[in-house]
Amino acid sequence: MTEKQRKLLTTALKVVISAVLIYFIFTKIDFREVVNVLKTANPLWLIAAFLLFVLSKILNALRLNLYFHAIGVKLTQLSNLKLYVLGMFYNLFLPGGIGGDAYKGYVIQKKYQVGTKKVVGVLLLDRLSGMLLILIFACVLATLIEIPIIKGLQWLFWLSIPMGILSFWILNKKLFSYALPVFWGSLGYSTLLQAIQLAATFCIIQALGISGTILAYLFIFMISSIVSVIPLTIGGIGSREVTFLYGAKWLGLDANTAIGISFVFFLITALVSFLGIGYHVKKPKLEVYG
Repeated sequence: MTEKQRKLLTTALKVVISAVLIYFIFTKIDFREVVNVLKTANPLWLIAAFLLFVLSKILNALRLNLYFHAIGVKLTQLSNLKLYVLGMFYNLFLPGGIGGDAYKGYVIQKKYQVGTKKVVGVLLLDRLSGMLLILIFACVLATLIEIPIIKGLQWLFWLSIPMGILSFWILNKKLFSYALPVFWGSLGYSTLLQAIQLAATFCIIQALGISGTILAYLFIFMISSIVSVIPLTIGGIGSREVTFLYGAKWLGLDANTAIGISFVFFLITALVSFLGIGYHVKKPKLEVYG
């Protein structure tokens, strides 16, 4: 099987899995109720959610550039932001071809010749840094809501936070020492951007008129963010919604409302990612400081 055939097969499988999951969701909820939930959305809260999401992605790009600088690629913030937006477009709209991370790595290595291992390393660390903070926020939220299965075990979640940070630091020191100087800076960016994404989700919840169970919905959102990273579907379509569906049932929440939150978040993600189409047509020129 050629590389092109493999990519086509991967895309087809992702499309099928996404379609199956979406169909499965529609058999478990009343889609008309979901539409009714969305119809009542407050546009001002949605605009706030959109702006916060954009801000979180700008911080995400700044974190990635911190890693690029660590390997000697001193991209200007504007150049890096353009490359990041293009990567978002590829991740969501061209998942079977060149993924966003693969494209960024290819461009950086081709232009600056800093070593494929280092480029792949910082791209991996950028993802792991984000995942660590998602897990940390999820642990904090898990201790703040009533989850019968973990009653009396909250201390394990608090303990896992410093253990997770320590483990990530050891990983950096042992395998990616060239990126260790930006360790705390990357965690700072990750903390801020994940907090802002939570704020964006809070705005979506407010837009849909939800009250009383906000922390539980935020907890499901963090878990869905972890699940959606698994590259089984197109841009996380289906996997995030399934997580919201079963998370809502597990915590005794309204499934239709939960799916509504997931759909709105995906639509905002898709809208922001689509802005990268301009850089797909005309590739951004990368510039460095000095």
